[in-house]
Amino acid sequence: MPAPPDSSLIPTSRPGAGEALELRKPHEMIVMVPRSARVTLTARRIYTVLLQVSQARLGSMAAMPLADFMFEAPLAAVLRTTGSDGADRTAAKRYLGEMRSLEVDWESTAPGDGVKWRGFSMLSEVALEVRRGETWVSWSFPPSIMTALRDPSRWARIELDVLARLSTYAAIALYEICVRYRDNPGGVTSRKPVGWWTDALSNIPGGDKREWRKFKNERVKEAVAEINQETDLEIELIEHRQGRVVSEVQFAVRRRAKTANPAGQEKPVDANLVLRGETLGIREIKLDGLIKEFGEDKVREQLDTLERRAAKNSLRAVDNAYSYLRSLLRNERPSQSEVAPDPMPPDIVPAAPSPPLVTQPAPADSAGERIRAMRKEIEAMDPAQRQVWVDRALQSLASKGMLTAIVSRRASQGDVMHGMLGSVVVQTYAAATYGPDWNAQQGPGALA
Repeated sequence: MPAPPDSSLIPTSRPGAGEALELRKPHEMIVMVPRSARVTLTARRIYTVLLQVSQARLGSMAAMPLADFMFEAPLAAVLRTTGSDGADRTAAKRYLGEMRSLEVDWESTAPGDGVKWRGFSMLSEVALEVRRGETWVSWSFPPSIMTALRDPSRWARIELDVLARLSTYAAIALYEICVRYRDNPGGVTSRKPVGWWTDALSNIPGGDKREWRKFKNERVKEAVAEINQETDLEIELIEHRQGRVVSEVQFAVRRRAKTANPAGQEKPVDANLVLRGETLGIREIKLDGLIKEFGEDKVREQLDTLERRAAKNSLRAVDNAYSYLRSLLRNERPSQSEVAPDPMPPDIVPAAPSPPLVTQPAPADSAGERIRAMRKEIEAMDPAQRQVWVDRALQSLASKGMLTAIVSRRASQGDVMHGMLGSVVVQTYAAATYGPDWNAQQGPGALA
């Protein structure tokens, strides 16, 4: 089956203003069949968030990390991204611990594809630790899942705020299958035996072995009704019979206007946003207060501003990142003492010669495009050449007292194009290559 029309348009790792938080879920991971133990609704939601956070991080990395790379996020942020109010924290810790030994089969929904990966552990490793009074979770995936997440050839767009509104395991499992077909011209899912559907929509090992009629009445009808009520899909059950017995099943899938988030229900928080705040030294509880006051989109936008501000060597370090961010959100000009330029720090000589200064870079339309162009240039470098600029950026952060343990740990793991470190790498490379005004040029003289 051909990929959806938009599958070649790789979205950025961070959602912009008004954009939904989504996972580009590889087709080979659409159907998850438990093999060793029951998977709860909360566990499946948590796992989807771990996949989304990991995919966003992988998208910001210049190369595939080493096999022992550990992703990380505050546990409370992960739970809020699932739509939980945090009351499931104790249960979440238990589910996370179980995921390392819980085995599943991953299967594509395409005709004839069959099982893609059999008997995979959901997580290769998981750890929980307390940092400054907050519980953080670290995790890693099997290499095959890492590869599929980073560069999926075909995928379904799973919106996390939609999953947060579905209240049964069967509804989430069926939605993830059907969402793959929302742009399909045929408008129907693959036709599969009833046993395939009971396995795909059940959260118990071996699937639900009851006859189809009972499973349909107790699980499928409720899931269909909830999907039609809460999502941008309208689906309809189609049964195929041999004589009087239903032998195969498929679903008609149609796109409809997206359902607004119900009144009083908070939109899930982007756990990646919390990670970016922590990198700048802003604790989750303080960032959460700003999100509630100003909204996630505005906080994300001003975090971009703060990261760019922190990357500029010509300006003194921001003494209090939280106060500075709050000032930006309240549309107040930061105090002169915060923005007054300091003398340029001593030149740091890289391990390899700097590229020659280019006085006439190629055109670009906006500052955002120029930054993206710089990122692409850095990501296209061989690892040794890129490490020169990473080392230079780390020395710049150290000279300003901003080289935190989190930044150092991520740099050692190869996660160098994410958050504040990524901003400093871009700034350092671009200023040395195109001059200090590389991001102030407009029109024909700007960067591609």
